[in-house]
Amino acid sequence: MTKATGAAGGPPYLRIVAGIRQRIADGELAPGDRVPSTRQIAAQWGVALATATKALTTLRLEGLVEARPRVGTVVAGGALAAPARGRPSPSAPDRSPAPAGAPAADPERELSLDRIVRTAIGIADAEGLPAVSMRGVASRLGVATMSTYRYVPSKEDLVLHMADAAFGEESCPADAPEGWRARVELGARTLWGLYRKHPWLAQVGSLTRPLLVPNLMVHGDRMLAALDGHGLDPTTLFDIHVLLYSHVQGVAVHLEMEAHAEAATGQSEDQWMDSRAADLRELVESGRFPAFAKAVGAFEDGYDLRLDALFEFGLKALLDGLTPLVEGPGPATP
Repeated sequence: MTKATGAAGGPPYLRIVAGIRQRIADGELAPGDRVPSTRQIAAQWGVALATATKALTTLRLEGLVEARPRVGTVVAGGALAAPARGRPSPSAPDRSPAPAGAPAADPERELSLDRIVRTAIGIADAEGLPAVSMRGVASRLGVATMSTYRYVPSKEDLVLHMADAAFGEESCPADAPEGWRARVELGARTLWGLYRKHPWLAQVGSLTRPLLVPNLMVHGDRMLAALDGHGLDPTTLFDIHVLLYSHVQGVAVHLEMEAHAEAATGQSEDQWMDSRAADLRELVESGRFPAFAKAVGAFEDGYDLRLDALFEFGLKALLDGLTPLVEGPGPATP
């Protein structure tokens, strides 16, 4: 792993900037090529996510990289690169004039709340929610930071807009399946898919202080509608709804946590577990935890934690347990 230290080259983030800048100048990274994400930089250089974020922000302010929705951070079209792999010389960048009569592009005029929100979502998807800032979003859009405040007053409000937009990307179809259980399963899997697509979503809001945004309410309303009409009192109805939502969110929280841990340590989940093999073996062989030792000893290649499978397993267990409550007791056995 490359280590960024300040001993011989100034602050770590400046060494990272210099390294990526050199790759662009050498033609190793051409306009449109993706540059390493915050997490990749943190793992490669052995720095904190904040340092990696500062490095990318510096490159954006220099105009060397830019963000593209659904793509990530790429080398900007105007970035200069040395001749390589048949690429044009940096001494002669493309300065083709705009067509006669065509107005010059004005980022400020083209700015909108939707563009700001979508840009922020792109940052959060690629680099995590802590990487989102009003300044960073403005930099990617090529506008002054204060311009974004005309559309959204703070980062807290921006995050709410981001969550609302993300939850609105998928919804249960109008022709919902028959039966409360099939409809609840569809609703839960729809939410899981959104958390899979945007792992940072699970870090926003909590059960005790829920997100009051319209597009999340749509999912909740449909879940409640699926459970309604079965004679449940209002408290039980909401308890079931909250329990199901907490299962989806509770598993999804670990998607972002694992991505953050991998970036911070530079180790994958398997690599981290391998590095703790001696500690695990000591616990197993201590004799203090017989049930744990027995369970672990039954695996040939170790326990494989798969979040998708765990989500499905938990959803089935919950619905199996809730079925008698929702549908009422079955006929008495003679």
